[in-house]
Amino acid sequence: MDDPLDNPLGNPLDGPGLEALHGRRSVKWQLYGPDVLPLWVAEMDVVPAEPVQRAVVEAVRAGDTGYPWAPDYTEALASFASRRWGWQPDPATMSLVPDVMLGVVEVLKLLTSPGDAVVVSSPVYPPFFQFVQSLGRRVVEAPLTAEGRLDPATLEDAFAMATRGAGRAAYLLCNPQNPTGAVHTAAELTAALEVASAFGVRVVADEIHAPLAHPGVRFTPVASLPAGSGAVSLMSASKAFNLAGLKAAVAVPGPDAVDDLARIPEEVSHGASHLGVIAHRAAYLDGGAWLDALLDGLAANRRLLGELLAEQLPDVRYREPEGTFLAWLDFSAYDLGADPAATLRERAKVALHPGPGFGHGGTGHARLNFGTSPAILREAVGRIAAAVQPRS
Repeated sequence: MDDPLDNPLGNPLDGPGLEALHGRRSVKWQLYGPDVLPLWVAEMDVVPAEPVQRAVVEAVRAGDTGYPWAPDYTEALASFASRRWGWQPDPATMSLVPDVMLGVVEVLKLLTSPGDAVVVSSPVYPPFFQFVQSLGRRVVEAPLTAEGRLDPATLEDAFAMATRGAGRAAYLLCNPQNPTGAVHTAAELTAALEVASAFGVRVVADEIHAPLAHPGVRFTPVASLPAGSGAVSLMSASKAFNLAGLKAAVAVPGPDAVDDLARIPEEVSHGASHLGVIAHRAAYLDGGAWLDALLDGLAANRRLLGELLAEQLPDVRYREPEGTFLAWLDFSAYDLGADPAATLRERAKVALHPGPGFGHGGTGHARLNFGTSPAILREAVGRIAAAVQPRS
């Protein structure tokens, strides 16, 4: 508690400075070298909450480094869901999985077969495409609207295409949405779920950013809705509490998907990290005050980013996200090519996540991670502004 990096009562984003961050061994800080500011991969520049630090250190000191105990995670998630979202999922029906995307893969194996279609609403997290295709399924895109919202008519067309023939189909939904930061409303989700049901399409939801709905925005778990009774959600504390390197996640079924999820092989749970489960449990049970401070800091950074862009890059199109710590930036007005991130790494020495990999709507875009200090955010936008000029 005496370590200033703990910062238990302040803004967690005001934690480590650049010198300390450059000492990290994660891919974010090692891939591009010390001259590049990395605002690309979805990892925040914070030190985990003190209860998480304490739980992990005490476990290591005690030699508690064996295999994971699933109820520690599922019961903690159920408690968190009840307190944060007024939802009471049954921990006995959940399944521990290694992480969210590997959990998605295992659930898709249960609900579809090789050659079947998986619908995604693009632009969307690039591994959706990569994992689905490596699983032997084909991707069908149902683009979001220009405002980044779900469109039932577009989904209907995509589901019709996905179910043409004798196979099954699934809809891999991102909620809150990555990269746009949209937090789908209960009405939007219900409409999408009802269209999926009409076509016999099963819904799998990546809800890894669930705790990161911004103040005043309500997150609705897909499986909490009556129309989502047959859906399966994948949840984790990893993004909200900055625990990506301590891997663990949970698959949460709606009431009508319990029997489906019960068929997941027991050995899948062995891929989760025991220390990950310990860390995530501490985050869910004791990290609430830290999370609230983080959400306030992210809200301030979201506003700051809007102000910086308006002042220095007024031709960048940007819609303030409702959740996550990610901003979806349209650089089409600038002469940066189809992949602005590649150009900006060279010209501005700022690493953003390339837009084209997010599918339809990604050309001319880049994703920026504002889960960092205000000082680093100001430096990054300043570097970009100095390196680009609008189209004539």
